[in-house]
Amino acid sequence: MRTRTLVMGVLNVTPDSFYDGGRYTQLDAAVQRALQMVEEGADIIDIGGESTRPGSQPVPEEEELRRVLPVIEAIRARVDVPLSIDTTKSRVAGRALRAGACLVNDISGLGFDPHMAETIAEHGALCCIMHIQGTPQTMQQNPQYDDVVRDISRYFEQRLALAERAGIPRDRIWLDPGIGFGKTVEHNLDILRRLREFTVFGLPLLIGTSRKSFIGKVLGDLPPEERLEGTAATIAVAIMNGANVVRVHDVRAMVRVARMTDAIVRR
Repeated sequence: MRTRTLVMGVLNVTPDSFYDGGRYTQLDAAVQRALQMVEEGADIIDIGGESTRPGSQPVPEEEELRRVLPVIEAIRARVDVPLSIDTTKSRVAGRALRAGACLVNDISGLGFDPHMAETIAEHGALCCIMHIQGTPQTMQQNPQYDDVVRDISRYFEQRLALAERAGIPRDRIWLDPGIGFGKTVEHNLDILRRLREFTVFGLPLLIGTSRKSFIGKVLGDLPPEERLEGTAATIAVAIMNGANVVRVHDVRAMVRVARMTDAIVRR
């Protein structure tokens, strides 16, 4: 059993992400933020060049490459921390892996680009298969499930079969139930309550709740900048219920939350 939870730091090199959009679009700012997150205890840096907030529009492939490749190359030249590329496009994933990333974090669960799974397999990379209902443009319009956890589990079964057919070894796969990606507030809360049900797959579970809108709604319509404490509560609960990796904006604070929770639940 892993003795501690891994903390994945979010680095959005986008102008329009819901919380930190525009802060790290310049190369120097992005690299400095990555170095800061490493100093604060990040185990992985997740670099994204396309916002996937509800209602966001796709970014052209060349623009996404322009945003992420220089950042990956510059960070890799400075530190050895593992790098993840947050993308749904196989060509972006392939170029990022060649530039120094080792993990593909695909919010579409290998579903938007038919070449994604084979690209990951060719590079021998890790991948995180996330659940999404719909697309970022449509996912929050009216999400519905018969049973959210069981429905996501069936989705994982299908995606794992696809990945394995493409040649991705099972031990190179992580799973993410996709908090906020086609879910209501109650769906998100139910996933956190029942997270341990996903451990049946025997694969690492990644959870990304950081500053998301369901936290703001539960706490009285708080804006993203006031959701730190709510995020901390969700991170602690996720770890208690089986999460192995937590994806966060506030690395220093959430490393402390993770370490304290680990001290309680892990031996």
